[in-house]
Amino acid sequence: MKASEQFKSAIEKYLNTLAQNDARFAPHFAKTAKNLESCLHYIFAEVKKTGHCAFDNQEIFDMAVKYYTDDSIGTPAPIACKAIVQQPQSADLFSQPEIPAIPVQSAVPTPLKQNVKPVQTALTLFDL
Repeated sequence: MKASEQFKSAIEKYLNTLAQNDARFAPHFAKTAKNLESCLHYIFAEVKKTGHCAFDNQEIFDMAVKYYTDDSIGTPAPIACKAIVQQPQSADLFSQPEIPAIPVQSAVPTPLKQNVKPVQTALTLFDL
């Protein structure tokens, strides 16, 4: 398993911030039997179990917290995979996303135009 440094640092930063701000989580995070590498192995194993390929950040962070708080989770085996962290694009309130135009075909066929002379029933100024 080779997680990117960005993935590792994102998980580690979240867990450190949570441990500093949550007194109930801090003792779980300080356990010597738990470490970041095993936490990553646990996350990858859980992701593999689901069969999905994309997750929300909070789903992954919740898996990391569960690893540290659940004492029944031992040291998971490494899994060969690749983790990618992508930042969501910032919303632009003034532009619309481009939607490709789909040609619409009419269900009713248009009649063919024929060379038909209009029938003249009244005389006009030019006919005099």
